[in-house]
Amino acid sequence: MSKKQYRSNYCMDLNSDYIDKEVKLAGWIRKKRDHGNMIFIDLKDHTGVVQCVIDTKNENFENINQLSVESVISLEGKVIARPSDSINDGLESGKVEIDIKKITILSKAQTLPFAMHQDDLGEELRLKYRFLDLRRDEMQYRLKLRSDVIKEIREIMEEKGFMEVHTPILTSSSPEGARDYVVPSRLNPGKFYALPQAPQQFKQLLMVSGVSKYYQIAPCFRDEDTRADRAPGAFYQLDMEMAFATQEEVFEVIEDVMFSVFSKFRSDMEISNKPFVKIPYKEAILKYGSDKPDLRIPFHYHDITHLFAENCPKIFKSIVEGGGKILMLPVKGLSNQTRKFFDSMQKFAQDHGAFGLGYMLVGEGKSGPLAKILSDEVSNVVREKADGAFFIADYEVNLPKYAGPVLKKVAEEMNLINKDKYEFCWIIDYPMYEINEGKWDFSHNPFSMPQGEMNAFEKDPGEIMAYQYDLVCNGIELTSGAIRNHDPEIMYKAFEVAGYSKEDVDREFGAMINAFKYGAPPHGGSAPGIDRMIMLLADTENIREIIPFPLNQQGQDLMMNAPCEISNKHLKELGIKIEE
Repeated sequence: MSKKQYRSNYCMDLNSDYIDKEVKLAGWIRKKRDHGNMIFIDLKDHTGVVQCVIDTKNENFENINQLSVESVISLEGKVIARPSDSINDGLESGKVEIDIKKITILSKAQTLPFAMHQDDLGEELRLKYRFLDLRRDEMQYRLKLRSDVIKEIREIMEEKGFMEVHTPILTSSSPEGARDYVVPSRLNPGKFYALPQAPQQFKQLLMVSGVSKYYQIAPCFRDEDTRADRAPGAFYQLDMEMAFATQEEVFEVIEDVMFSVFSKFRSDMEISNKPFVKIPYKEAILKYGSDKPDLRIPFHYHDITHLFAENCPKIFKSIVEGGGKILMLPVKGLSNQTRKFFDSMQKFAQDHGAFGLGYMLVGEGKSGPLAKILSDEVSNVVREKADGAFFIADYEVNLPKYAGPVLKKVAEEMNLINKDKYEFCWIIDYPMYEINEGKWDFSHNPFSMPQGEMNAFEKDPGEIMAYQYDLVCNGIELTSGAIRNHDPEIMYKAFEVAGYSKEDVDREFGAMINAFKYGAPPHGGSAPGIDRMIMLLADTENIREIIPFPLNQQGQDLMMNAPCEISNKHLKELGIKIEE
């Protein structure tokens, strides 16, 4: 018997090889079954579960009998074979059980707020008692998966020669991006730190400092509204940057990480081959209605505007003459759908901002609302690809609002998404600028290098492309990145288009613009979201399921009662006054 105080073995260790051996175990009583003169308990630790048994002859019987589930015990006993009719092949330890000789009660549990095996728990209850929720097998698996994935990522990055550097948590507020979380400075009354939305400026400064390849598993803080794939508060990303690197070299590193991680932890799934598909932003919008396409869906939009150049139906004429697009979405099996399906799709599209969603079915003849309006030429194009198609007529700027959701909704309703694949793709050639409230603004990362460098500004701002890119997997954006603008003069010019003066840039980004004046190498990087990677690997659509201690949808920590009020004394120290 081990001399260790609490245990000699873990539950997962025990199998037939241990029969007749004395062991010491420790853990939680997950289940308890009273058979009158005998009590069976399932003892659980972080590795698994083993069945233990005690009878009335044992002096510890009454102590066990009075304990509630989830009480913590340490026990000693002999490993014995289970009767053949009670073997549990679903457990690693399912062929053995422990004949309890001695028990030590380490902690008694009160009545639980919910049953550990209950599946229909509300999220608010789970988050309030997250410490209990995390004991459940499903959550233990996700915690272990997260740990193993981060370990794997670190090993890959170290092998590739990247250096892990930790950047500051307290920094200055940045005018771009999401809202900052701010922290008052006691030593500098009236001034505030900001928690970093990302280590963007610091990692670029590291490139100027002579670091060739940087990475860290970085916490980032953004005061954003919640949604299924984005949680308020902190999130983590694999932040990386490379000096003297091209876009393709950044892609190669990220693809190696993704392919290795997803192949290792989901060997049951098909993974995109390297190199991943590259889709220009404009093409993604016209083909998928989104810059986050789900390539598991076996159909996409086709631009058929050219078919209406000479013979354009009245309902499409204003769109075509105004420079808009007519898109066709051919779908195999569409002719088998009911009128209720088409009506629901029409409503779905309109709820997302579409004028309408027409369709035509082609078999031996033509049918559907557009059958009499669309030419035989159009119906023949549909027939070449499918037995029916939806049609959208609109301007490109409006397409992302509803074209992508419609495509996904059709695929979901018709069960046409291949759930056994991870489909990766790069979205490239993002526009550098977009119109926001009547003026030009950065559409992506303001520190990106415009394609063409200084010569890019000879074009209209709407035509300037940037060395910016996103990596998308199954419709989920996993990372954004860019080749950075390392030239001060190009940076001043880029910000000038977005309405910033030279003085504005010097004030807002003084450290970085000043550093670039002393010799900055070309550099680029990316930052895959750890939480979203785990979300995909764990096959869950809610990011809060894989964050150990997430905030709820209102940005609250129900377990720790945060955010909370602070005392007047503390406020006075910080020089803060709360307005009534």
